[in-house]
Amino acid sequence: MTNPLTNAASAATSMRRRAASPSHQAMTLTIILACYLMVVLDVSIIITGLPQIREALHFSSEGLSWVQNAYTLTFGGLLLLGARAGDLLGRRRVFMTGIAIFTGASLLGGLADSSTWLLAARAVQGVGAAIAAPATLSLLLITFAEGPERTKAMSYYSITASAGGSIGLVLGGVLTTAISWRWGLFLNVPIGALLLWLSPRFLPETERSHGRFDLPGALLSTAGMSALVYGFVRAASEGWTERFTLVSFIAGVALLTMFVVNELQAEQPITPLRLFASRERSGAYVGRLLLVGGMFSSFFFITQYLQGVLGYSALTAGLAFLPMTLAMFLMVRVVPRFLPVIGSQRLMIGGLSLAIVGMAWLSGLSDATAYFPGLAVPMVLVGTGMGATMIPLTTAGIAGVAPRDAGAASGLVNVFQQMGGSLGLGILVTVFASATRHAAEHPVAGLSGALQARHELAHGVAMALTGSAVLMAAALAVVVLVIRAPKVELGEDLASQLEELEAEIAGERELVG
Repeated sequence: MTNPLTNAASAATSMRRRAASPSHQAMTLTIILACYLMVVLDVSIIITGLPQIREALHFSSEGLSWVQNAYTLTFGGLLLLGARAGDLLGRRRVFMTGIAIFTGASLLGGLADSSTWLLAARAVQGVGAAIAAPATLSLLLITFAEGPERTKAMSYYSITASAGGSIGLVLGGVLTTAISWRWGLFLNVPIGALLLWLSPRFLPETERSHGRFDLPGALLSTAGMSALVYGFVRAASEGWTERFTLVSFIAGVALLTMFVVNELQAEQPITPLRLFASRERSGAYVGRLLLVGGMFSSFFFITQYLQGVLGYSALTAGLAFLPMTLAMFLMVRVVPRFLPVIGSQRLMIGGLSLAIVGMAWLSGLSDATAYFPGLAVPMVLVGTGMGATMIPLTTAGIAGVAPRDAGAASGLVNVFQQMGGSLGLGILVTVFASATRHAAEHPVAGLSGALQARHELAHGVAMALTGSAVLMAAALAVVVLVIRAPKVELGEDLASQLEELEAEIAGERELVG
């Protein structure tokens, strides 16, 4: 007679062997990276289509920024809640739920026939991304054992995270020119459907744990940041003293204050405030917010310059970002080898300094600037500097974290990245609008209407990029004055140090419960 317990044990052993096979692990990694690339791409894939979106759905110049912000605010604001959901409900289940929401919202966004419809779909996309993205790293750590296997998988994951945004610019340009901007959203539908079909066949499930959702904390933080960003965007069109502008800023400050009070009192806070007790971690969070605020906001303005001033198509504008994309990709590959030798703080200072030089160069754009060398060379500098900075800045953000807080600390790194992009764009849209109005009020003698419009746009973009350089300089100041990165001893084995650093970035085992 067959013993059910023996059969169950045999089946479990068979499943573990299959999951450990190279082909199964390769497929698991492919699913994880495809999902993460999809949600990272959607931060930027729609940017090169913004001029077409503005015309099709009748956006204002200031309101256009919400096509990006609606996604990044809900994505960043609900990331920690998504990570908590994976802990409590099982990571594969939550992963698939997030992909389903993201895919459905992508379809609706591609079908949008009004600005409100598109912004609502983008916000729901962000919710889906916030649910799915935290589970990708957790599932990766479950699948790959600590050591060379995990190190290799983490390197692919880091490349996807770092280069995904700039790849989205190129891909978005290709789709917008070849078909329509809508295909930047429709592209997610077949990919999402395929991931939903493959996930139960290859991804492991995790056990549910007991605990509570800090829903008030997640909602208060997201609403507070949204109110602040809305205040900046409204100030760009209506002025700083306009009634609703002031109400937005007051509401943002009040909601974020309520968030802090909630986190102090919550039994299981979504953001343990003790994580900010370390100067190094706090500096890394603030530095990341400022750096991303300056860097990724520049994409929004440069693509408008390329299409509105230089007359590029969406495809050519996307390809114009390749120097930056390739430089970032290369640096992400080589930085782990040099990090133990140079030291994280010196690498951050050098990388930020190089990126600031490049952004300051870009801020000198005019309606007569040629792509080479006026854009291509500084883009290489910015991409190289960003690629050199992001890995050590990530490491500083989780340095010295207690095992119980490893997941929250890693989540905060992503939260500050998404919030930095939203807040930075909100601030720089105000700078752009003010500079454009000033140029319109002081027209250049002898310029026709079309040439004057190009001059106004170029002036607005140049001032916005000056703001980007200022934000990045502020990030450098934080790194120099606040972060005290630990020194790496040169006598230790470099390969061993690299494994330790990547294990820290992964948050080790506590990220998976």
